[in-house]
Amino acid sequence: MTISKLALVMASATLLAGGGIALARDMGMKNPMVGGAAMYPTKDIIDNAVNSKDHTTLVTAVKAAGLVATLKGPGPFTVFAPTNEAFAKLPAGTVETLVKPENKAMLTKILTYHVVAGRMTAADIAANAKAHAGKAMLTTVQGEKLTAWKKGNDWYLTDAKGGSARITIANVMQSNGVIHVVDTVLMP
Repeated sequence: MTISKLALVMASATLLAGGGIALARDMGMKNPMVGGAAMYPTKDIIDNAVNSKDHTTLVTAVKAAGLVATLKGPGPFTVFAPTNEAFAKLPAGTVETLVKPENKAMLTKILTYHVVAGRMTAADIAANAKAHAGKAMLTTVQGEKLTAWKKGNDWYLTDAKGGSARITIANVMQSNGVIHVVDTVLMP
């Protein structure tokens, strides 16, 4: 998906979602700490992510893919944010290879597979799953699907290759969306 297509999808999502008003601020909720840093619902996804010591690899990858301006945009976006440990699970050398300029298209494909247009809180995902026999089908801005499902008290995402990621921290509200921290990199 090109950046212009991504921007169009995001602009459409903004209109459908009624803008990017921070739900946490409106409801007086406090964000959880992520990577040892406070996450502020008045800041955008990038401005919060750069403060998380658990997301330095993700921030580096977003910069290499040229997606900073997009994720600082109005959104709203739902981002399933892999931790550094999630990236470390990939085969040795994968991250180093992906952030090379000649691999920008593949990196962008992987990163946009972690983003859903609109703001989907954990409650929204749960309601979607309940309405669809326990599984929520989420269309990523990359264009492929993720499946959200619950096992015990934990929520998981299954990617196009059959891999699963557990949502470890949900509902980190941002001025332009919401982040859900995941423990595995999802693959389109």
